[in-house]
Amino acid sequence: MGGLLYREDMDDVRRRLTTWWNGGDIGRPAMQIRAPRPKPVEDIPAMPEPKGWVTHYSTTDFEYRVNLSARACVSTYFLAEAVPTVAPDLAPNCLALFLGCKGVEMPNTVWCKPCMSGPKQARFEFDPKNFYWDFVLRLGAEQLRLGKGKFLIQFPDLIEGLDTLAAMRGSEKLLVDLIERPEWVQRCLRQITDRYFHYYDILYDLYRDEVGGSNFWAWAPGRMAKFQCDFSAMISPAMFKEFMVPVLKEMCERVSHCMYHWDGPGALAHHDHLLSIPRLTMLQWTPGAGVEPTHHRRWWPLYHKTIEAGKKVFAGCDTIENLKAMKKEFGPKLKQFLIPMNAKTPEQAEEILRTVSD
Repeated sequence: MGGLLYREDMDDVRRRLTTWWNGGDIGRPAMQIRAPRPKPVEDIPAMPEPKGWVTHYSTTDFEYRVNLSARACVSTYFLAEAVPTVAPDLAPNCLALFLGCKGVEMPNTVWCKPCMSGPKQARFEFDPKNFYWDFVLRLGAEQLRLGKGKFLIQFPDLIEGLDTLAAMRGSEKLLVDLIERPEWVQRCLRQITDRYFHYYDILYDLYRDEVGGSNFWAWAPGRMAKFQCDFSAMISPAMFKEFMVPVLKEMCERVSHCMYHWDGPGALAHHDHLLSIPRLTMLQWTPGAGVEPTHHRRWWPLYHKTIEAGKKVFAGCDTIENLKAMKKEFGPKLKQFLIPMNAKTPEQAEEILRTVSD
């Protein structure tokens, strides 16, 4: 093992996170604290932004993506359990791109254009020559080269299950498919899960660190993954149980640690089903636009219920005052949280840690 240029105490971070993920006590919640550096760790000149550049996911200029990767971590202190990472990410649904969708670049995101006009056009083959897969492998190789001894590589946002099928088929058509051809949907989901792990296994072997740990929004020992089903906001709990819970159960069994990206009030109805999945480690609550933020007391009953079911909670907080309120509310339960926060200085980060420590 060893430290990193951008996180010299990385061995200690690994030890704390390994203890925390495995149910041990580190004396406080796991915290991802980032603060701006007054001077970059390295002086890496920025390339001029390409004309027409609209998203950090873009595939229009490979060298610029490499330059962004090289500079991504140089101006940040990574404190507590925050880890410097860079990802060869192309969209918030890379698996759909690998399986045939075309990416439409938009401000700060990429929309996957459906590629399946009808059920008979369903194809889920692994294509080693797929443009997006090739781009991920090339960009990831450059990130590994640039990051050696400096930062770690994070998985691209693969995504799975109904979200991937919706990207390929179109959400409205998939809603009809769930009613008119449920057996076809189940067959598609089976193939999507198989393809997911084909890609995941290749990427894990490439990007795992020297102790076998891996990253998606958090470092964990072994095979780490983030799962989700944003499509669930459009279906009933009964449909979620029928189509998505079996997918999630299997996928959680095939990794070491995982979180579920639980997105928006429309997904709240599925809480009990999520808590029923034995190997689902943590829920990452994302309230969505226009509603109360993650630290707000509106969501506290959800967090209590999640922790009482034996799961962890990933929820951000904005100020020390709100963090104190959460500590007062949850007491020892707060140790089951992973909390990302920003600090203005390393000294303020120390104050944050004192606030949540025993």
